[in-house]
Amino acid sequence: MTDTMTARRLNQLSRQECLRLLAGVPMGRIVFTHQALPAIRPVNHIVDDGDIVIRSHRAAAITAVAHRSGVVVAYEADEIDAERHLGWSVIVTGRAYMVENAADVARYQKLIDPWVAGEMDQVIRIHPEIITGFELVAADSEDDRSGHPHNGRYDGAVGGLRDGRDTARDEGRTGGEATEPGPGREA
Repeated sequence: MTDTMTARRLNQLSRQECLRLLAGVPMGRIVFTHQALPAIRPVNHIVDDGDIVIRSHRAAAITAVAHRSGVVVAYEADEIDAERHLGWSVIVTGRAYMVENAADVARYQKLIDPWVAGEMDQVIRIHPEIITGFELVAADSEDDRSGHPHNGRYDGAVGGLRDGRDTARDEGRTGGEATEPGPGREA
């Protein structure tokens, strides 16, 4: 078998591992309903106290949707090595809420650096209800990675793990776990 024909297998990931992987990448895709049709937008994010937090602008379609507090959305992020066909994908289904508290909005505006120019003054928090994830590994791998994928060996796309380090955080890119206490968390 050539390298591109190597057999793969899927390992299911735990909720905790899915959140850890989401915290290690700077961006994902939010899926919501717009004009009765599915819409998908790439956004950067952080994971804060188990929730996914994004910034948006007042006129964005997702902002209008999130103003209907508790609307169901999906969020997806992944890292797939196109050459080796290895990596992971996480999908979150949950409810989106506008962050209304001025102190929380200010805190998230400091933590999340938008990738798009313009006034990104709206903050949306996604509270996960269903989290699913899988890791695509070589079928002949002896590691049972379902409890802790990568084992420091996945060196794929931006934000992956390399030698046990979180490259997104180590290289100073926005994304990942919030570093300041959030609402209901002690300082």
